[in-house]
Amino acid sequence: MRALLGLLWLAHFLPLWILGPVGEALGSLLFIIMKPRRHITLTNLRLCFPDMTEAERVVLARRHFQAYSRSVLERSVLWWASETRLRRLIKIESDLPLSTLQAGPTILLCPHFVCLEIPGIALVLNSSLSICTIYTRQQDAVTDAALLKGRSRFRPVKLFTREQGVKPIIRAMREGFPFIMLPDMDFGMKDAEFVPFFGIPTATLTATARIAAATKASVVPMIATFLPGYKGWKVTFYPAWENYPGDDMTEATRRMNAFIEARILEAPAEYFWAHKRFKTRPPGQADVYSPPAPEQADTAAH
Repeated sequence: MRALLGLLWLAHFLPLWILGPVGEALGSLLFIIMKPRRHITLTNLRLCFPDMTEAERVVLARRHFQAYSRSVLERSVLWWASETRLRRLIKIESDLPLSTLQAGPTILLCPHFVCLEIPGIALVLNSSLSICTIYTRQQDAVTDAALLKGRSRFRPVKLFTREQGVKPIIRAMREGFPFIMLPDMDFGMKDAEFVPFFGIPTATLTATARIAAATKASVVPMIATFLPGYKGWKVTFYPAWENYPGDDMTEATRRMNAFIEARILEAPAEYFWAHKRFKTRPPGQADVYSPPAPEQADTAAH
């Protein structure tokens, strides 16, 4: 692992017009050899885009593998490049919501797009704010240390594990730390409800609505995607949601999913399709990720 991190460190010296194509080539290779993840991705796309042809879904799945692999290589730039270089590469295409962030508790809603590391860095580089977020400890200690250092090198960051629950998050928010929240993973039915996601009943965390209600926090979505021509990344901070969450936590969660759907349609290859988003099913519904027939798997790889 130290060797891989060493290679990643060396990669940050390369310009994005080299890193990007190399990452995409690696993604094309991984699309062929990572059959389980390819199957998960194509299953998600079949559920969410039933009107696409299978050939169109295969093209989109391959583009997703390319985008994800590219984002991993470009993470070297985020972790080790100079502040000057990052300022040049990160373009904020909206107003920074500084007045909202300074007015009180704020949830920065950051769905799982492949460039999800970018918005927090953009905020830290262009304000005096520190942030808090949930952190998943890595099994490899060296990787864990590198990730922690990379995420906190410009400003101290408060990181909490999911096992700690929401109390330390709420405390940090009331101390003035905006909470970067990743709301769209399947963690089972604990603190979740089935609400539509591309028309599919999907186990979705209600934490965004519940924390917003408990803290009277503003919810400010933020999305980062690739700039064309390997020129960096663009970040959009959206206006704080009005009248959110209201009295109905389920309806508020449905509203959140609808927003995420709309952003996915703007950059479908850059959403994290390789996650088992529909792993938890309503009672009586079968697992959607059952292994495909051999001939179907072989066809998808080409």
